[in-house]
Amino acid sequence: MTPKDELRNTLKEEFRINKNISESLNKAECERLLALLHREASVAKLVQSFADKNAELGRNNANIGRERGRAERKHAELQQEYERLEQSIASIEAAKTELETKKRMLEEENHKLETKIQDLSSKNQFLGSQVQTLTTRNDELMVANTQLKQDNKNLKNIVDQIRLQLARDTKMLLEHEDNEIRKALIRLFRWTLG
Repeated sequence: MTPKDELRNTLKEEFRINKNISESLNKAECERLLALLHREASVAKLVQSFADKNAELGRNNANIGRERGRAERKHAELQQEYERLEQSIASIEAAKTELETKKRMLEEENHKLETKIQDLSSKNQFLGSQVQTLTTRNDELMVANTQLKQDNKNLKNIVDQIRLQLARDTKMLLEHEDNEIRKALIRLFRWTLG
């Protein structure tokens, strides 16, 4: 240890003068200061007061340093939280954009479906009208068919009556002797019988 360092240690131990303060003094100045402090009690008291104040400031600085450290750690935590929130906001914005895109697609699809439903409804109304028309025509055809059946039945009765009358008349004619008339009547009778 150099003589200057020994003097600074003495200043520290006897008068609590911080070594950081005595660093700027050379050996001769340290010696003169030490001598002055031993000689003048008021100076020593004043230096003691400065030393107490310096110690208080040191404690304050230490407290401020600790507070600053806590504040910096808190700031770092807040910064990390801010970055997480920024990422979350970005994710939410991306999801929002995707949902808006899907919403537009669903709205377009819904619009297409509504258009198809309207088209199908129009076609259904047209088909319903056609079914009604066909039902009316079918009823008319059933009435006409019934009438045709009745007409056929009446016509068959008339034909049967004609055949019966023709058979009677033919039988009467066959009783005559003329051979040619008989042959012609037989051919006619067979023809009428089909």
